[in-house]
Amino acid sequence: MKVFKFGGASVKDADSVKNVGSIIQHFKSEDVVVVISAMGKTTNKLEAIIEAWLNEKENKETLLQILLNEHLKVIENLFGEKEHPVKNKIAQLFDACKTSLMEYRNSTYNFIYDQVICTGELASTIIVHAYLNEIGVSANWLDAKLAIKTNNTYREAVVNWESTSKNIQTILKDKKGITITQGFIGSDNNNFTTTLGREGSDYSAAIFAYGLHVDSVHIWKDVAGILSADPKIFPEATFMPAITYNDAIEMTYYGAKVIHPKTIKPLQNKNIPLMVRPFGNLESTGTVISNNPSDQESPPVIILKENQVLLKITSKDFSFIAEKNLSMILEVFSKHLVKVNLFQTTAIKVYACVNQNAQKIPGLIDDLKKQYEVSLNENLKVLTIRNYNEASIAKYAGTKHKILEQKGTNTVQYVLLDTE
Repeated sequence: MKVFKFGGASVKDADSVKNVGSIIQHFKSEDVVVVISAMGKTTNKLEAIIEAWLNEKENKETLLQILLNEHLKVIENLFGEKEHPVKNKIAQLFDACKTSLMEYRNSTYNFIYDQVICTGELASTIIVHAYLNEIGVSANWLDAKLAIKTNNTYREAVVNWESTSKNIQTILKDKKGITITQGFIGSDNNNFTTTLGREGSDYSAAIFAYGLHVDSVHIWKDVAGILSADPKIFPEATFMPAITYNDAIEMTYYGAKVIHPKTIKPLQNKNIPLMVRPFGNLESTGTVISNNPSDQESPPVIILKENQVLLKITSKDFSFIAEKNLSMILEVFSKHLVKVNLFQTTAIKVYACVNQNAQKIPGLIDDLKKQYEVSLNENLKVLTIRNYNEASIAKYAGTKHKILEQKGTNTVQYVLLDTE
């Protein structure tokens, strides 16, 4: 058995869905669980819809209707102008989305977010499932919320591995062939929808793989595999045919947009290889992530994170920042679900570089200010170079205005002004 994962760009329009269909058709005689993300930028659009409804904006219903129409257009391009049953399914799904927006509008933001945002994954999988059946690929459709059980930390839910594995094995034990399901979503003990963190569909694929003890996981992309940098920013990026689990964990930890950071560990625990494969070449295995290192020397890996904020945290009485202070500070970051991309301490200061986030950062700062002085530096980038050498430092950071530097044996990081 295999697990496939297709991201939002893979199903962004009718032609993309057809391409996914042709790939799945190639494997229709095998047992494959296919995890699919929301179409294109649907999640971003649903976030805007949530914001419009919570703030009673005049265009709130219009935004929802526009998104529904976009999905109906994909359906029309796939099935023609004939009335297809999937149209009603999608319309009903968006009605349920609207009901959630009205019913839960006085709930916490994170809760309503999860009840609404799942619309994207449910819609895309309903459409892909219908298209597969249209082209003669018999497929099952599975609501991932029935399989993946979590706690109720909405937007960053923690998986209950024991109950999730049992659910997956029970639900899928008699299902042969192709099963279509959603990434990113699960449910808590009260059956409310939860999400696994932004871009969490890769993680969902790993969860299903872990529960089913599959042979391999395949993430399909529009690139040859994993590259040493984002080619849109660094055209000289090179293809990496094989990397270890540990290298992949380090790359994702520092922000490489290759796979979700939580994806690797469940696969490593079961020794399940992960392949990042290109759409256009079914014969290529792309980049293989496993316990087996590549015979080739690892190139410098360049990771650039934009929209960064640097917090300077100082004790109010200028006492030393000792273990107790560090523990308290990190606990506040954890409480607000803010991931730290760079952390540095001096005798009386802590520097923490984090993603800019209008929902999280103000509350984080308010909490920190109860015991510490906090200053903020915005419009920054974090540049990380793994496997660095002097030539790579000179090339990528040599002429930049550096706010902060952190250098280890294998990795160097710089906080840079975003104006450069």
